[in-house]
Amino acid sequence: MNRALTVDDLVFAGIALASGLLAAFALRILLRWLGGHADRTRWSGDDVIVHALRAVVPWTAVVGGAAGAAAVLPLTRTVQHHTNQVLTVLLIFVATVSAARVVAGLVRTVTQSRSGVAGSATIFVNITRILVLAIGFLVVLQTLGISIAPMLTALGVGGLAVALALQDTLANLFAGIHILASKTVQPGDYIQLSSGEEGYVEDINWRQTTIRNLSNNLIVLPNGQLAQANMTNFMRPEEQLTILVQVGVAYDSDLEHVERVTNEVIAETMTEVEGAVPDHEPIIRFHTFGDSRIGFTVILGVGEFSDQYRIKHEFIKRLHKRYRAEGIRIPAPARTVALQQGAVAIPQQRNGVFEPGDMTSARLD
Repeated sequence: MNRALTVDDLVFAGIALASGLLAAFALRILLRWLGGHADRTRWSGDDVIVHALRAVVPWTAVVGGAAGAAAVLPLTRTVQHHTNQVLTVLLIFVATVSAARVVAGLVRTVTQSRSGVAGSATIFVNITRILVLAIGFLVVLQTLGISIAPMLTALGVGGLAVALALQDTLANLFAGIHILASKTVQPGDYIQLSSGEEGYVEDINWRQTTIRNLSNNLIVLPNGQLAQANMTNFMRPEEQLTILVQVGVAYDSDLEHVERVTNEVIAETMTEVEGAVPDHEPIIRFHTFGDSRIGFTVILGVGEFSDQYRIKHEFIKRLHKRYRAEGIRIPAPARTVALQQGAVAIPQQRNGVFEPGDMTSARLD
């Protein structure tokens, strides 16, 4: 436009800009009200969507008001074009950031709901966020009239060099994706590696897996090493597991009485101790005639791996107390001293077993 700026132009531009700001304020109040309703629902995905809309919708109203104000002003064609481009880029930027928040939040919600733990698998969250931001960046370039075809070609060629330079990083990235996709390990699982490391999986990100052991220390393990390791997952296919407690009684014990008393202690422990599984049928199996005792195994059910220590602790205390009350004797390991003329021969005991030829001699004066 070549006409001069008038008071009416400023009034109309001010009205358009004020209308945009007023609409942004009203929409923000409306979305806050919707956010309160979303907090009361069981699905957390609506909270993510409403939170993202609270960022993009008011800005859209402001950009619309600014575009209306620019339309009524007598700007030159070049200035009008640049103004529209700036407002469009601003709107695309806000929409891209909001879309990245929504997609990343929904992915985090899905990973948390499937693993059932507080920790989240950030590898998927980060990948989706980067993809959405990259798409928004390409849209901005296309809006500004910059051709993205040469850039995509250059990225394809440069990607080969980057892939060669970052072999270990990419190997850990795809190993992490494979681990999560195959569901062999999920955040919250308790795992034990053949190398000895064990603990709860806190997070699996693009490069490494974080494991928290029972002493509350963190173990950081590359994803590639985790994918190649021999591993035991104590929470799959289910969290409940059985534990074995070894017990021994004297040879003169009444085994029927021992079994009955032990079952009573098991029932008491399974009912009163937190983490036990009362519905699990206890099993007692006699299996060994030892050197000084008859050995048997008690099989108990626990709800989760770390519960076994508390249940074993309580079971052994209660069983020992009950055996003393019932007169059931738990013999201590014994050592036999054989006397010979002129020497004392002492058989050496290894793991409760006397081995032939394991003799220690001492002269007698």
